[in-house]
Amino acid sequence: MLLVLSDDHKEHLSFLPKVDAAVVGEFGRIALEFLRRGSTPKIYEGAARKLCVPVEMVQHGVEGLMYLMTESSKHMISEVDFLDSVLVLGFGEELNQILLQLYLQHHSQIRSILSQLPSNLPAYHNLEWRLDVQLASRPIRQQVIPMLTMRLLLTGGCDSRDDLSRRVLQTDPSTLLHLITTLEAALAAIKTNRARRIFRNIK
Repeated sequence: MLLVLSDDHKEHLSFLPKVDAAVVGEFGRIALEFLRRGSTPKIYEGAARKLCVPVEMVQHGVEGLMYLMTESSKHMISEVDFLDSVLVLGFGEELNQILLQLYLQHHSQIRSILSQLPSNLPAYHNLEWRLDVQLASRPIRQQVIPMLTMRLLLTGGCDSRDDLSRRVLQTDPSTLLHLITTLEAALAAIKTNRARRIFRNIK
């Protein structure tokens, strides 16, 4: 999977080639602190004074780096996909490798932080299923009609198990198999070189 970066994010990250590798690493540390404790204007001001640049430039650089790291960690993208994703930024090989090392070193910690953040989105809790088979009916004495009934249990966010919602779904096995095949084909297609080239040129 490749990340699709907006023009704003590209602009925010365009500041990184202008600083040393050590500064990029420091920006990565600040981005982690941002995730843990929220934004701290004093940190931006101190970094801006050292680099002799506007505070907004430092803030945008850190926020852009944070977005890159969190989205990469959230989707657990591979090293190859990460490098392909940052290729559109036009950075040199050395900076791309620095960003890759930042991602590899901190993606587990970032995922742990993200899992602790509050969320109002429904989350998967459990799936119960039952296979029913109709063997006969009044007009037809001999028949086999299988039907799969599923009950999807969702939490209300923040892993709140006290607030479960239920969704009942029903389908026949052939439709379910078709859905699985289609999704697997889509996942395989997105990993091809052609799909990567397309994502690379999406703005």
